[in-house]
Amino acid sequence: MQQNITESVYASGIIKAENQYQVYSNVNGIIQQFMVTEGDLVKVGTPLIAIQNETSKLNSDNAKLAAKYNDFDANQSKLNELKTSIDFAKNKFLTDSSLFVRQQNLWNQQVGSQVDLELKELSFQSSKSNLQAVLIRYSDLKRQLNFASQQSKKNLMIAEKQLGDFIIKSEIEGKVYSRLKEKGEMVNVQTPLAIVGSANKFKIELEIDEFDIVKIKTGQLILVSLDSYKDEVFEAMVNKINPLMNERTKTFMVEAIFTKQPPSLFPNLTVEANIVITTKKNVLTLPRNVVSDDSFVTKVDGEKVAVKTGLKDYNKIEILSGISANDELIVPAK
Repeated sequence: MQQNITESVYASGIIKAENQYQVYSNVNGIIQQFMVTEGDLVKVGTPLIAIQNETSKLNSDNAKLAAKYNDFDANQSKLNELKTSIDFAKNKFLTDSSLFVRQQNLWNQQVGSQVDLELKELSFQSSKSNLQAVLIRYSDLKRQLNFASQQSKKNLMIAEKQLGDFIIKSEIEGKVYSRLKEKGEMVNVQTPLAIVGSANKFKIELEIDEFDIVKIKTGQLILVSLDSYKDEVFEAMVNKINPLMNERTKTFMVEAIFTKQPPSLFPNLTVEANIVITTKKNVLTLPRNVVSDDSFVTKVDGEKVAVKTGLKDYNKIEILSGISANDELIVPAK
C-alpha cells in the first residue's frame, strides 16, 4: 500500500510552569507567617514567608546600638577636646619658641646667663615635644573613631542583611502553586517551603530512553496528548536536551515548548508525546505484523522473501525493496 509514514520516538512526561522552582529558606527557624497563599500572583521581590528567629533580631538591635554609639559625628566632642589641647600646646610652643630666640639673642650680646638660655631652650623643646604628641594623639583618635564608625556600620549592614534573610521573597514574576509547610513549623535551609512558577507560560519535560536519545535534535516537531484534553493533539518543539543521563532510570531529560499552548494548563499534568524524527510521503508500506522480524514476508504461495525496510512506526513499516505493491502476502503465524 502506498501511503505516508512517519518515524517517531515515544516519550512520556509532565507539564511544568516556566521558571518553576522550590522556595527554600536561607536560615533556620520557625515559620512565623505565610504572606501568600496558593494561586496568588507575585512579582520579583514579593515577600512570601517570614521566618522567626529572635537571636538574629537581637543581633540586629545590638548592631544598631553599636553603630549609634560609634558614629563618627557622635564622637566629635572627643576630637574637639583634643583640638583645644592642640591649640593650647601650639600657643605654648610659639611662646616658648619666641622666648628662647629672645634669650639667645641676648646671650649673643653677652646679656644674661647661660643657665637662663638653657632653661628657655628646655621649655622650648618640651613644648615642641608636647605639641607633636598632642597632634599624634589627635590623628590616632580620629583614625580609631573613623575605623570604629565604619566597622559598626558594616556590622549593622551584615546584621540587617541576615535579618532580611528571614523574609523570603519571590525570585520571579509568576504564581504560587503550592505551600509545602504550615505556620509554626520548624524549617532549615534544606526544607522546601513552597513552589512558584510562571502563571501563564509552561514547558514539557520528557524522559527519553537512552536507545533513542541519539535521534533527538532541537527544533523537532512533537505531537502531544494530554488526558485533560481528550481526542486533541497539540504541537510542540524540542527546545533543550539535558546531556546527562539519569543513571537510575537510564533516561535523558528533554525539554519542549508548545508552538500553540492549550488554553488552560497546570503543573504536573501528565503528557504522552511522539517526537517526529522523519516523515516520508507516498511510499510502499506494510502492516508491522505482516513482516517477520522486520526482515521477511510470506507470499500467498508460501514463498518467504527477504525485504529491505526503512521507516517504522507502531503500525506500519516502509518496504524499500524485495517486493512490489502488486505482490499478495499473508500474515505469518505467530
